[in-house]
Amino acid sequence: MTDPTAAPDTTYASYPSLAGRTVLITGGADGIGAGIVEQFVAQGSKVAFIDIQADKGHALVERLSPDATHAPLFFEVDLLDIPATQAAIASASEQLGGITVLVNNAASDDRHTWQEMTPDYWDERLNVNLRHYFFAIQSVAPGMIEAQNGSIINIGSSSYMMQEDFFPGYAVAKSAVEGITRTLARTFGSDNVRVNTVLPGWVATDRQLTKWWSPEGEEGTLHDQALKRRIYAAEFAQMVLFLAADDGGACTAQQFLVDGGRR
Repeated sequence: MTDPTAAPDTTYASYPSLAGRTVLITGGADGIGAGIVEQFVAQGSKVAFIDIQADKGHALVERLSPDATHAPLFFEVDLLDIPATQAAIASASEQLGGITVLVNNAASDDRHTWQEMTPDYWDERLNVNLRHYFFAIQSVAPGMIEAQNGSIINIGSSSYMMQEDFFPGYAVAKSAVEGITRTLARTFGSDNVRVNTVLPGWVATDRQLTKWWSPEGEEGTLHDQALKRRIYAAEFAQMVLFLAADDGGACTAQQFLVDGGRR
């Protein structure tokens, strides 16, 4: 049976500067994050990823390790726990060498309405989708500054740009990712540390197809896209690879859409 989340067979670019480079990815156990982990491992990078989903994290390590130049490391951590997150990042750096690529990816797009929002749920939405981005950056930035080299890639969402209104807490958090990117790109630029945002459109992951997919929804998405096909995690990851590699060395304080030309 064809995997509905698998991109068509193709040969992607190889980036020599990513071979042996230490990369940390949050939310890497499944979905877009797992696609990013897999693509960095294929480049020969030294990859660590953080996720709360233990079974999926260990399964991904088991699947990727046999063919990997460097087997990925998985840390089971709840990113709401900032001290535990920062401890995992420190351990990854100690085991793999200094982290010079950070991909802030972990997020949750659970649906909710403005009417049912409570102060506690508002805080939870911002904590899940935004707060750990900053504190992960705080953890890796000193090493990047010392190395005079680094790439921080924050995964946003095109949803707030399209005025999608079925998850206001998520949309607000994702719009704020751009504020982190542009502010810290200026802060770190003199130390050759770059900060960018990559925004996915509707990417065909297990979560999306299981929880949110409908024939009508996909029809509407394809109508709005210039490309009349699904977008896949593996091809979304290619923009992340470019920005992590030396090839993207002149890019900072920018946001890059990977959404099939959705209006």
